[in-house]
Amino acid sequence: MGVEAIMHTEFPEGYTVFFGVDGKVIMTPQSLEHSSTIRSMQIDTLALGRHAKVTSDVYIDFPADENSAPDLAILREDAEKQGKRYGFEDVLLIAEVVSVSSARKDYDDCTAKYGRYGIPVYLVVDPYAAEVVVHTQPTGTGYIAAHTHQYGTGKLPIDLADGRTFTLDLDELPRPEPETGAR
Repeated sequence: MGVEAIMHTEFPEGYTVFFGVDGKVIMTPQSLEHSSTIRSMQIDTLALGRHAKVTSDVYIDFPADENSAPDLAILREDAEKQGKRYGFEDVLLIAEVVSVSSARKDYDDCTAKYGRYGIPVYLVVDPYAAEVVVHTQPTGTGYIAAHTHQYGTGKLPIDLADGRTFTLDLDELPRPEPETGAR
């Protein structure tokens, strides 16, 4: 898609649109639950320190052009950009928030991908099921361990590979609000 075409395109309401340098147009639906969940997790990362290396929706380089912009990533404190981006080797934890259209990708595709590249901890945060699945012990095809934790069950400490602990407050994760009639 050329620049001229992009400038005259109306993208659907409720989508975030990213334009990759390789010419790809990536459209992701955003919801209040999705945004609020990421914000809640970002607040929890403040316990790691104000200047902890935490990203949201920022590209991380993976091999074979499998780059990702995870909903949340916690990086090693000594991580350094390789060019304009951080590399997957610096990632300690990735969290993806499930949306209605991304469930299969977050539960299946990303689990396989992040495990294959050795991401130590992968969280699937699902506001619709009110649960967080914590994947650990990466393998070439996914993860050996997966533990499910329900929303509303307190604070969940998650050990990071660098010795720090990220504590996710399961009581504070937002749940979808029921839809109401038209106004």
